[in-house]
Amino acid sequence: MKEEIRQKFCELIGKERVLFEEPMSRHTTFRIGGPAEVFLMPESYGQIQKILKLCQKEKIPFFILGNGSNLLVSDSGYRGVIIQMDRNMGEIRLEGNEIRACAGALLSSIAAAAKKASLTGFEFAGGIPGTLGGAVMMNAGAYGGEMKEVLKEVTVMDAEGDIIVLPADKLEMGYRTSIIKTAGYLVLEAVISLEKGREEEIQAKMKELADRRVEKQPLEFPSAGSTFKRPEGYFAGKLIMDSGLGGYRIGGAQVSEKHCGFVINAGGATAKDVVELMDHIINTVKEKFGVTLEPEVRFLGDFDRR
Repeated sequence: MKEEIRQKFCELIGKERVLFEEPMSRHTTFRIGGPAEVFLMPESYGQIQKILKLCQKEKIPFFILGNGSNLLVSDSGYRGVIIQMDRNMGEIRLEGNEIRACAGALLSSIAAAAKKASLTGFEFAGGIPGTLGGAVMMNAGAYGGEMKEVLKEVTVMDAEGDIIVLPADKLEMGYRTSIIKTAGYLVLEAVISLEKGREEEIQAKMKELADRRVEKQPLEFPSAGSTFKRPEGYFAGKLIMDSGLGGYRIGGAQVSEKHCGFVINAGGATAKDVVELMDHIINTVKEKFGVTLEPEVRFLGDFDRR
């Protein structure tokens, strides 16, 4: 990227909000990833619009980053622009039985706000380590709950910088997908519709789910959560376990022995290690059970996958 283009980003949002060659290992829950050519931290929708228009004009690739909880960045990094949406866009507002939150709000913070307001229906999301924007795009879910069950409307921005409000019935939400993902929209904020409940019961439910996570998931290691989508009629973790791959390791990447549905960074893992391990898992499960596992993790950067 030309130096004059880099400086234009500094002029658009202030040089204190621009980082160059920023290691993405600092911004993903996997703790893996090479440098982002340009890393931007906008603080308003107006700044995002300006960034997108410049990227469009100069034909610069860009990626919207939330909490980096479902992302594997290549060892060579990302040659383009990362637009971070979490730290500066996390406002949460209560509106009766609804919560309006910005895309960068952590799901755990929204769940805590709902509990404090005695609003029930969002307990399932309290332990998901991501932001609202990513959760809406991927229709995140856990323990029998999904985002599509609580969303009322979502405000998005398209690649040209135009702002659109989409009601829930227009979101085309399915298993880990939505129109936001397929159309390439950028989530700005969403309205979550909940029901009145009792704070102590909401707290008890959240504690129950949190205890289940601690017991069953390898939270003590960096990871990107569930590595593979759930195949229809099966559980990915059980297929991997029954393939004898619990604890299997390539470099610093390992199949968790605690929950085989998780690939963890057991220490010093590279993106190459993770991809090689994922491919080995896919091939082994396919050979043993005839089931093709699909990654739930998103890939960013250049990967040599055969």
